[in-house]
Amino acid sequence: MSTQYESLPLPHLYPDAFGVPAPLIEVPRELWRRQPGVFIRRLETAAPVVEPSGDADPATATEADAAGTPAVPTAPAVAPTVQRELVAGQLGLAPRWAKSASDAHLRGTKLVNARAETVTTSNHFRDAWLAGQRCIVPMQSFLEDDFRSGKAVPTRITRIDGKPMGVAGLWECWEGKDGETIVSYTLLTVNANSHALLHRYQQPGAEKRMLAVLNEGAFDAWLGARVDKAKEFLRPYPATQLTANPVEKKKRDPRT
Repeated sequence: MSTQYESLPLPHLYPDAFGVPAPLIEVPRELWRRQPGVFIRRLETAAPVVEPSGDADPATATEADAAGTPAVPTAPAVAPTVQRELVAGQLGLAPRWAKSASDAHLRGTKLVNARAETVTTSNHFRDAWLAGQRCIVPMQSFLEDDFRSGKAVPTRITRIDGKPMGVAGLWECWEGKDGETIVSYTLLTVNANSHALLHRYQQPGAEKRMLAVLNEGAFDAWLGARVDKAKEFLRPYPATQLTANPVEKKKRDPRT
């Protein structure tokens, strides 16, 4: 599973690709666990999304489709009802039930990825999932190790068209008794054993996983979907739309 990714290289890519302002904080180019990154969530004050009728495919839904049926049938929607905001947070989920800030930080080190198959039952991620705390993590690429040569070769995975990727995630806000808060997020993953590209990477013999990259037309639908429908968006991204290139040297995680 990928625990390292590259943030967007240019500020204008945030509004251009995701419809949110560029971050006010300095986001590291290379992101590892417990580093400060950014994620996009549904604006807390935004009106709820009404589920669209029909059987639209979440993987190819357009933003207009994501608006759904209007709350008042006689007033058709003309724009998406989901409003997005960019939020700074720690990469690695800090569960709300952590006993202290140090405990929250320590757990976040191990909770960079969340398996889509068990997210509804996992003690670490269930609360965030059931609360609808879904997010989109903007990134330019993510890194995986290629062991086919007998040693780990760091490999950069990007979209073949060079555009940014929006990865499905969950966010959480831990609150301490003294008022301290820790905002954090995790990256959702799906099985990649049969994926034409990603099955080549990670440890030999282990289950292959890949980040749940979203189709950009489904961003608003993912953020606003009902909890019982949200898993439909977690699918392997087409291998034909991704490319992989070895990198000279993988930077070392400062947390190890």
